[in-house]
Parts: sequence; C-alpha cells; structure tokens
Amino acid sequence: MHFSTLCGIDDKERENAIQACLKKIDEWEIEQVRFSWCDIHGTTRTKTLMLEFARQALRSGVGMVSTLLLKDSSDRTAFQVFEPGGTHGMQGIGQGNNVTLLPDPKTIKRLPWASKTAWLQCQAWFQNGTPVPMDSRRILKRALSTLKSHGYAMKCGLEVEFHIYKITDQSTQLNPHLAPWPGNAPGVQLIHPGYSLLSEAWSDLCDEPMGIVQHTAQGLGLPLISLETELGPSQVEAVFSPSPALEAADNMVLFRNGVKQALARAGYHATFMCRPPFDSIMSSGWHLHQSLIELQNHTNAFERTSLKADAGPLDAQYSLSDIGEYYLAGLLEHAKDTTLLCTPTINGYARFKPNALAPESILWGRDNRGAMLRVIGEQMDPSSRIENRLGEPAANPYLYMASQIYAGLDGILHEQKAPLATQSPYSKEAEHSTLVERIPNTFKLALNLFEHSAFMRQSFGEDFVRYYSTLKQSELKRYESALDPQQFEIQEYFSRI
Repeated sequence: MHFSTLCGIDDKERENAIQACLKKIDEWEIEQVRFSWCDIHGTTRTKTLMLEFARQALRSGVGMVSTLLLKDSSDRTAFQVFEPGGTHGMQGIGQGNNVTLLPDPKTIKRLPWASKTAWLQCQAWFQNGTPVPMDSRRILKRALSTLKSHGYAMKCGLEVEFHIYKITDQSTQLNPHLAPWPGNAPGVQLIHPGYSLLSEAWSDLCDEPMGIVQHTAQGLGLPLISLETELGPSQVEAVFSPSPALEAADNMVLFRNGVKQALARAGYHATFMCRPPFDSIMSSGWHLHQSLIELQNHTNAFERTSLKADAGPLDAQYSLSDIGEYYLAGLLEHAKDTTLLCTPTINGYARFKPNALAPESILWGRDNRGAMLRVIGEQMDPSSRIENRLGEPAANPYLYMASQIYAGLDGILHEQKAPLATQSPYSKEAEHSTLVERIPNTFKLALNLFEHSAFMRQSFGEDFVRYYSTLKQSELKRYESALDPQQFEIQEYFSRI
C-alpha cells in the first residue's frame, strides 16, 4: 500500500495528475526533483531526490524531521523536543521524529534557473497517515473550506515590494571562521539610487536583475503583470493578476524563494525584509488585493449591482455590496488580532509611520493609499475589491490570507457595518466622531494581542495560537537580549529573508 493510500487521498483525479507529472518529467529530461515544503515563516525547505526515487515519492512521500515545524526565525528549535511535554499541544510531534512530505503532483514546475531540475509543492503528514495540522498551507485550505461552506471563494492579487542589491563581498558570509548562527549577510551595493518613483532611467539601470526576476516568474508560470522601480534606493515592485487564493499563496511562495535563488546565482542579493539595515531606505509592503466570489453564480460578491441613492462617497455601500461592507468591517474589527500574521517580524513594525504610504491607523479609505484598507472600484464595478496594506513581504502567505478570510467572514456572519471612509489617514484627531485606533506599533504588542485573542483561538484553534506564539516569543526574547539590535536584524532577516 502506498503512503498516499494510507492518507486517504488516492483517487482518479490524483492518479491522472501523477501521470501528467511523470510525463512532464520525461519531456523536460529531468534528472532531479526538489520536494519542497513551505515552513511557518514562508521559507521553502527541500529534499532533492534523484529521478528513480522521485518517481516513487509521488505516492510514497519523503521523510522530513519534525523539528522543522518547531524552528523560530533563526532556525533554532523553540520547543524542548527531548523532554516529556516539551511539545504540548502538538500531538504526534516530538523526540525529533519524522513526518512525511507528500507532493501535490499538479504543482510540478521546471525551475528556470536550475538545469534539469523540477520542483513539487508538498504538505506534511504524520506517519500514520493523518494530516499535520500546523502545516500552514493546510491552515489556508481549512479557512477556504469554511468560506466555501458559506457559499464563497476568495480571489487575491499580489502587489509585492522588495529590495535587490548587487553582491560586492561574500567574505563575511562564506568565511568558515566567521560563521555565526544565524549567518552573516554579504556586502552589497545598490542597483538604483532611488528617490525617483517609476524612473525609466533607474529601470534601465537595473535592467539585468529585473530581467532575471521577469524570466524567473514567467518561467515558473506566474501571472506577472509588471515590474517597476519603487521610491526607495534599490527597491522594486512586482504586481500579479488575481488568482484563486490558494494558487495566489503558492505563487507568492514560489516567487519569493525562486527570485532569491535565481538572483543569487547572478551575483545579486534579493531581500523581502521590510526595512533593510541601511540609513537611507524605504519600507516594503505586501499589499493584498482581495475579493470574494459567489460560488452559485461565479460573480464578484463585493460588486454593488445597483446604485444606492442615500450613499455618499464616504459610505462603504457607495461602491461595495452589503457583503463587501460586512467583510470590510470584519477586517477592521479584527485588525489588531491579525496584525502578527500580516507583519510577523520585529523589523516590520518600523514601517507603520505617518505619511509613508504605509498605514498607521485602523481605517479604510476610498482609493486612499494612506489607509490600512483601500477600497478600489467605482459604483457597479465588477473589479471592486479591498486592498489590505497592513502586510509585509516577509509574511507567510497562507497565514496572511487565512487571517483575512476569518476576519472578513466574521464581519459577514454578524452583518457588521463599516464606519465612514477616512479622508485624513494620518490625522491624530478623531474623524466622523469615531475614535481612531492605531495599528499595534511594536512586535511585542502585536504578539501579546495575538496570544490573548479569543477570536484567533476560535478561528485558528488553541493549539495553533500556542504554537505560533511560542515561536514568536523565542524570536522576541533573542532580540531583547541582543547586544546589538541592528546586527540581530541583519543576521535574522537581511541574510535570510
């Protein structure tokens, strides 16, 4: 019996997908296959199998040490795995045992930067054939299943800012006598000087690395719309067309990890760290465009299909449907609870500053890039959507999207009404007689809110909240005890994310 049979997932559809996968492997003349799994931090972990064993692993899977589920952002195990009760709440994980990675054969990709190499997306299973609940991709699938039970699917568009640098010196990064844990970053220089948004001259200056990004994304089959230079020095942005949520999350994992590898081979260092460790820098955000699709008629559930006579431009229902307004209100209501999943690094909280095209307060605005939530679309517009500007590019996409689903769905189920739109997103004064609430402005505060949130425990489960909080408490404790906080961020984030 194959392991996939034990897991109860064998059916005709999966068998057809395996046969299609094997056909592509033969056509592409593949010699090795990377069986990759996205960890809780959004980083891919991989076992590379030679062709003969890769064919077998499509059904039998491949073993992976369970401690990879227990690592904090520095790769330190945050749980006492060899002590009784050291992994409390995570039944099936402990003592450094194995879990099994089982690939999704439909995710087969040929890597454009690695010769004769294919890539498969995997999920983690216990050896008795039951799913590992802390697998972040599975967490999003559960959220989407809940959403589906209410008659909706989710569609997401990705708008991702990041930084690319030219590597000038790897002596500190690769010197065996200078190998701290986590590792050092390379010496770098800018690929463009910044402070000229969408400059054609700067785009031409960094044509080589941008071309690598383009060919990597397109070679992976990702729906890339555009690449552009952002305002900050060496900062760029990639924009992708909307996709079903799980596909969009998979695309983010592929893009982020793929471009880092492809650029590194050409002598560039890409980082999805929010604020790289330099004096002159602009923060990077990950703006998540989202809408719901009604499963019954396949239409945009956020679109207002008839004019509402008593609604002005500051009203949510001026352009959003009732469902759209409820979803918007849910995102606002649970913004504090979900911030940690949208911005999961200590570094990311320096981004929430006034007049920085990043949000500071829990507000929505109509096509307003200073607000946390930007409502896009005119009256009776089939492209109506909500853009959340709270996230950083280092976020785990599965957790980020799952947090949006649970928050928005709660708004729908309780038919919550949204306040009026902001016209002054950075004002210190209350607008429309409504108290202006601030986004948690430190990692410590966001973590505390997450840990004590009844809504997050209800949505993600007690065990997940305890598990994720333990990982993030480990990160916070090491930061607070660091002799040099900037060096901590260089090693923890700039060299790794």
